[in-house]
Amino acid sequence: MLRFAHPFALYFLLAIPVFVLYFVLMMRQRKKALKSLGEWTLLQRLMPEYSEIRSRTKFILLMLAWALLVAALSGPQIGSKLEKIKRRGIDVVFALDVSNSMLAQDITPNRLDRSKQAISRLLDKMDNDRVGIVIFAGKSYVQMPVTSDYAAAKLFLSGINPGMVPTQGTAIGQAIERSASCFAEGKQSKAIIVITDGENHEDDAVDAAKRAAAQGIKVFTVGMGSPDGAPIPVFNGALQIGYKTDQEGNTIISKLDDRLLNDIALAGNGMYVRASNSQSGVKEVFDKLNSLEKTEFDSRFFSDYEDRFQFLLVAALIILLAELFLVERKSRLSGKIKLFENNTVK
Repeated sequence: MLRFAHPFALYFLLAIPVFVLYFVLMMRQRKKALKSLGEWTLLQRLMPEYSEIRSRTKFILLMLAWALLVAALSGPQIGSKLEKIKRRGIDVVFALDVSNSMLAQDITPNRLDRSKQAISRLLDKMDNDRVGIVIFAGKSYVQMPVTSDYAAAKLFLSGINPGMVPTQGTAIGQAIERSASCFAEGKQSKAIIVITDGENHEDDAVDAAKRAAAQGIKVFTVGMGSPDGAPIPVFNGALQIGYKTDQEGNTIISKLDDRLLNDIALAGNGMYVRASNSQSGVKEVFDKLNSLEKTEFDSRFFSDYEDRFQFLLVAALIILLAELFLVERKSRLSGKIKLFENNTVK
């Protein structure tokens, strides 16, 4: 199968008709100028070494060389090489808390946006690993199944907001179970990264982490927030109109639960990292993920394309050299050779 790596270069072939037109006009102009000096047959006898055929031949060689150079520039390729690709990596599911408490601004710009930035940076560092995304609040949902398409992961990530989960709360245990269900069966290393402020109000997250660890899944936790906490903003559209309050009218302060997140990580054979305004915990988690055993999870054959521009380039250079050594005038030797002249002495 033939294809061109740079097909736009083939547009330069459209210059050939322009060159031909210019050459024809130039030859006519030259012939007209010579005719103005006298009769054409007489001029041919006065210029026996002049050869119009050689001029045309040189031009044809130049056009052929031009066409070959343009073809070489377009990068012709032929699909004839087969390669086996082995991909080794791990499966990772990000469980991202999207509850309203993640809008607290003790970490700038807020906990949720900082979490999305941390995931995006971790994706930039990954290579050949497969990733999935689960979002949770009072309930959890699979936002993106496990895939190796990082561009798709970033696209899904950019659209995540608290309104995507109508049931408020923080059910970390359910999120861990939902994340564990995303993994396919196999011996590949598996990890869940829970990114949350740790205010769990719904279930036993530590027990869920233990069950995940029993399946060979490591559970990492990244704490977004500060132990001192921050109020939870309330928005009307894009406009902040105040802070969330309890039934008595007191402002609710959302605090990071370091102890719970550390317990979850210990139960899940992972590690706990607290994010802050100066660091997001990405490096520590990435280093830990890199220490996990990489397994082959994808192997396939595909047809690659081999470049073939070299042959066209060599042919073009040979033709240019031939044109360079071909002079427009007839050689003296050719003038002496007269095969059809009658030399009979009477």
